[in-house]
Amino acid sequence: MLTAIANESRLRLSELAPNQVQSEIRAMSVACTAANGINLAQGVCDTDPPHAVVDAAIAAIHAGHNIYTRAEGIESLREAIAGKLARFNKVDVNPETQVLVTSGATGAMQATVMALLNAGDECILFEPFYGYHVSTLRSQRIVPVIVPMEAPDWTFDADRVRAAITARTRAIILNSPSNPSGKVFTLAELEALAEIAIEHDLFVITDEMYEYFVYDGVTHYSLAALPGMAERTITISGFSKTFSVTGWRLGYLAASERWMPAISYFHDLVYVCAPSPLQHGAAVGLLTLPQSFYIGVAADHQRKRDVLCQALRDAGLKPSIPAGAYYVLADASSIPGSNGSERSRRLLRDTGVAAVAGSAFFGNDANGVNRGKDLLRFCFAKKDDELAEAARRLAVIHY
Repeated sequence: MLTAIANESRLRLSELAPNQVQSEIRAMSVACTAANGINLAQGVCDTDPPHAVVDAAIAAIHAGHNIYTRAEGIESLREAIAGKLARFNKVDVNPETQVLVTSGATGAMQATVMALLNAGDECILFEPFYGYHVSTLRSQRIVPVIVPMEAPDWTFDADRVRAAITARTRAIILNSPSNPSGKVFTLAELEALAEIAIEHDLFVITDEMYEYFVYDGVTHYSLAALPGMAERTITISGFSKTFSVTGWRLGYLAASERWMPAISYFHDLVYVCAPSPLQHGAAVGLLTLPQSFYIGVAADHQRKRDVLCQALRDAGLKPSIPAGAYYVLADASSIPGSNGSERSRRLLRDTGVAAVAGSAFFGNDANGVNRGKDLLRFCFAKKDDELAEAARRLAVIHY
C-alpha cells in the first residue's frame, strides 16, 4: 500500500494557495455591502451603458447568438477592433491573425502570461501597481519585480528600470492610464521605455483599459505604435470601462502573428471564448458610436474627478490629482489607524463611504513597511447622485 511521503496527507492546498487571500478591493466591497455604504472601493463603473450596445447584445440573444464563437472572437468585432486600433492607437493589425477577443482584460493578461513567460522568469511592474497584475504573475510562478515611481506625480525613472533588469527578466507590464494612480505615461517616457525594451530584448505587455479616460488635455499614446515595438508589445484593452459594462467581462488584445496562436490557445483552454451575444453588442458600439461619445466620457469623468477631489480636500485627505483612469489616491494618514486597512474601515464606519487601502497597490520598503500604508484609493466612476452623496459625507468629516 502506498503511503504519503513523511506521513503527510495528499489532501492539501497547492504551494501557491496558502499565501493568497481575498483582494483588499473585494474585501472592502463586501464590507461596504454589509454597512449599506457607498462603494468607492471597487471600479465597478455603475454609470449607464450606451443604449446601442445594450440593445445590440439583447438582439443578439434573441437572434440565437448563444453558442461558442470562434476562439479568437466574432469576425465583425475583430474587424471593428482593428479599425479602432488603427484610428485611435495608431497601431496597424490584421483582424484575422492579430486580434483576440478575451474574457475581460484579466483573461487577456492571464493567457499572455501563460503563453510567453516561464516559471522563474522576472517581470517588471511600476508602483503603484494593479494588484491583479502581480497576482497573475505569481499564479504562474513568475517573479514580479517592482520599480517604484515618485509621488505625487508618479514620475518615471528609466535608470530605475535598467537597474531592475537581470538575466532572468523577460517582460515589462505597463498600465497607462494607470489603476490606481491615474498616471498617464508621456510620449517621451514611452520612448525611453521602448529603448530599454529593445536594448534588452524584452516583451512589453500594456494594459490600456482606461485609454479614453484622460483629463486636462492629456493624450494617451500606445507603445506598440512606436518604432520597433509592434513585434514585442502585447496591447490589452476592452469594453468594461468605456461602455460601463464591467460585468460583461469583455476585453481584447493585439499582438504579433508570432505570438497570437499560443496566446489564443491558452485563452481557449481557460475561458473557451468571450460571451457570444455580448461580442455583438460591443461590435455595434465600436462601429456606430460617434467620436463625441468618447470625448464625453473623458469630460464627464473629469468633472466627477473634480467633485471627489474637492470633497477629499475638505475632509483633510490630500488627493494626488489623476491625469487619467477613474481613481484617486489620497493621503489618509490623518485617519486613525496603523495601516490602510484599518483606516479604510474607520472611514467606512464614520461616513459610510468605502475606499481601498493603498497597501493593495504597493510593496514594502527596506524596513518591511508597506509604501502605501498611508494612502487610500477612491473610485469616482459613479452615477452623479451617488457620487454627490459620497462627497457630502466626506466633506462634513474633517480628520
